[in-house]
Amino acid sequence: MNRVSVVFPNQFVGLHPTDLEFYPGELTILLGPSSSGKSVLMRTLNGLVPCSTGHIHVKDLGDLTDKQAWSSHQRRTAMIHQKNQLIQHYSALRNVLMGRIPHRPTWRSLLPWSDKDKRIALDCLDRVGLLKKARIRITHLNQRQQQLVNIARALAQQPAIILADEPVRGFDPTTSEGLLALLKKVCEDQNISLIVSLHQAELAKNFADRIICISQGLVVSDGGPEDITMEKLRIIYGTDYKVPQY
Repeated sequence: MNRVSVVFPNQFVGLHPTDLEFYPGELTILLGPSSSGKSVLMRTLNGLVPCSTGHIHVKDLGDLTDKQAWSSHQRRTAMIHQKNQLIQHYSALRNVLMGRIPHRPTWRSLLPWSDKDKRIALDCLDRVGLLKKARIRITHLNQRQQQLVNIARALAQQPAIILADEPVRGFDPTTSEGLLALLKKVCEDQNISLIVSLHQAELAKNFADRIICISQGLVVSDGGPEDITMEKLRIIYGTDYKVPQY
């Protein structure tokens, strides 16, 4: 990101001019309170929110300044959203196959999925431990299993980057740790850049290679987990911040 800022039509500044670099195989966590700019930054990285100033530069693609370059970047950038984006009456396998759509020519959209696509989807379900649930409808899976399907669908896109917007929101601490550990491992195994937004500082410190703290659209700090002090947490969360006790 080179001097990237986002100013909305109502003149609200979602992101002040920002310079950041992200690297293959690295787990970067965006840490900050609600409406701090985490989601704006993440959606800007995928072109869902346009830059008001500056530009995004991607290795092998250069500056993303035209529709073709953005399309190429988005094809290899997968997203895991806060809210469940699964199709409830589809099976786990059929949902994961949706991750193959960016690689599927338009003329094939009415044809059955290829054996190659099915093998990729099944392999992704296997990697998240849900191969035996491939034919099960989403409505018959619990919340944790549904989030694992979301992760498998992102992996099926065969991305270079995964953007995960609060992927453990609403889960208890143990489940949250398990999901983050799995997500980190599969991305490390495939050298995928993983960028995750979180509220929970302790989770961030336990799993991140790098933590970027954001407050009111500004990057407050950018460093390793050891750099996250109580002083910094109180800058972004307020002077009354205390470490949550579970």
